[in-house]
Amino acid sequence: MTSIWSRPTPPRRPVLTREAIVATAIAVADAEGLDAVSIRRVATELGARAMTLYSYIDRKEDLLALMADEIAAEAVVEEPLPGDWREALLLLARRELDLVRRHPWRVDLISRRVAVGPNGLRHVEQKLSAFDGLGIDRLTAWRFLAVFNDYMTGFVVRQAAERGSPREQGIDESERAALAEPYIRELVEGGEFPRLAPMIEQGVRGADDNFERGLNWVLDGIEGSIGGGDTGR
Repeated sequence: MTSIWSRPTPPRRPVLTREAIVATAIAVADAEGLDAVSIRRVATELGARAMTLYSYIDRKEDLLALMADEIAAEAVVEEPLPGDWREALLLLARRELDLVRRHPWRVDLISRRVAVGPNGLRHVEQKLSAFDGLGIDRLTAWRFLAVFNDYMTGFVVRQAAERGSPREQGIDESERAALAEPYIRELVEGGEFPRLAPMIEQGVRGADDNFERGLNWVLDGIEGSIGGGDTGR
């Protein structure tokens, strides 16, 4: 047995902070998905007892809200937005899309309706500011923003499903497509799907190729409503 004086001093556990807890939870979610996040797991990662974390965060739902708000800051543009409202929204949309690609678990929070925090509100405020100078009222601006958000939500959810399902099944995208192809080909060759058949035969680009094209169609619709005065229906 060695002398107490010759034994290495055990490392001191750093003082816990809410920021450290949230950062650790985000790291776990980035690496393993949202289901891996729990108060106990985060405490283990920090070398603390689970009960200690409850001194900082009351429940898991609060932790999820803090995580969502922390990454929401990544979508906020610090420099002034472009003067053109379409370019401003395109820039913000790209930031949102990049955020979800870095933190795909953000999609899992959409249906949970976690509380909105200050960074989330800043992002909403910034998107609304893109409509400044268009001469529209607050309700119309909110409706336009809702359409923009609906497109973004639909896109990221679909993209997450396309990327996530094969991983959950233990196969990659090409393997999944190969398994489904014989059955789909049998159906389309029967002549019941004349519009789908050439798309399947010739192939179509994936979601990434369509993102800004689809978003521009949404913005075209908004622009047409402004020009035609059709903003109150």
